[in-house]
Amino acid sequence: MIKQNVFIINFNSLYEVLCEIKEHLTFKIIKYENKEDFINSFDLDIKNSLVISNSQQKLSQNKNITDHNLLFFNELPLPLNKILELINIQLIKLKFNYQSKVNIKSYELNLNSKFFSKNNVSLKLTEKEIEIILYLNKTKTKHDVSDLQKNIWGYSPEMETHTVETHIYRLRKKLNIKFNDNNFILSHKNGYFIE
Repeated sequence: MIKQNVFIINFNSLYEVLCEIKEHLTFKIIKYENKEDFINSFDLDIKNSLVISNSQQKLSQNKNITDHNLLFFNELPLPLNKILELINIQLIKLKFNYQSKVNIKSYELNLNSKFFSKNNVSLKLTEKEIEIILYLNKTKTKHDVSDLQKNIWGYSPEMETHTVETHIYRLRKKLNIKFNDNNFILSHKNGYFIE
C-alpha cells in the first residue's frame, strides 16, 4: 500500500514531533521551510495529499491545493493524539474522494463502490477485476500470464493454472455485454493490455 503524503510547511515543531514517531505513522511526512519553496518545488497533482501550514496565505494560489487538502492547527497546543486524529481523518476523506473517480480510457472507476461506468451505464466489479484493470492500466505494456499470476494472485510463475485466462475472459465478456466493448482489454501474443 502506498502511503499518502503530508507536506508540512514552515511548521518545524510539528515536523520534529512527527519525525520522532514516523515509523508508526500511516503517512509519509515531507518538510518545506517556507510556502514559496513548496509552491515552486513541483507542479504535481496533490489531490490525495495533505498540506499542513501555520499560515493560509499564498497556499491557495496553487491550483492543486483546496480546502480539502489543507489543514491548519489554529488552536495550539493540542495533544499529539488529537493532532494525529485530525490528520488521519483528513487523509481518510481525501483518499475516499480520490478513489471515487478513477478515469480509465473513457470509463470511470469508483474504487469505493466498485462500479465501472460510462455514459450512465454501470457495472459492479469484483475486487480481483478491479485489480486486473488497475494493473493493466498502470503501465501501457503487455503483461503475460506469469506476470499477472505473480503480481495479482501472488502465484509462482511455475504454477500451472488457468486462473488468469478465466478471470480475464469473464471480465472481457462482462464488459462486452454491458458496454458493447470487446476492445477494453486487448490480447496479444506477448500478453494482455489496456491501450
